[in-house]
Amino acid sequence: MSTWIDIAALDAVPQRGARLVKTVHGCVAVFRTVKDEVFALDNACPHKQGPLAEGIVHGNAVTCPLHNWVISLETGTVQGADEGQVATYPAKVEDGRILLDAQFLTQRAVA
Repeated sequence: MSTWIDIAALDAVPQRGARLVKTVHGCVAVFRTVKDEVFALDNACPHKQGPLAEGIVHGNAVTCPLHNWVISLETGTVQGADEGQVATYPAKVEDGRILLDAQFLTQRAVA
C-alpha cells in the first residue's frame, strides 16, 4: 500500500519547469511538462552530478544544465549515452496537488 505525500500545488511548478523537494533521504526534482504530467527523479545527473531541477524541460525529458545530457523523465535513462541512469519515483496529480510516494522516497539510496 502506498502512502502519498502532498508536496505542492500543481500550479507551484511552472509548465516545463521543476521544483526541488528536500527529503530526509536527499533531494528529489519534481518536473511538470507542458501537458501537466509530473515526474520525480533524483536531482543529480549521473555525469557530473548536475542539478537537474535547474535543467530545461522539453517533451518528457530534461536537459542537464552542466553538460547538456538529456534524461528521460519517464525512465531516468540518459538518451544517446551507453550508460547512465537517474532514479525515478512515483508521482501523480490529484485534485490539483502533486503527490509523491513516501515508500519509494524512504527506500532510495542516500546521496
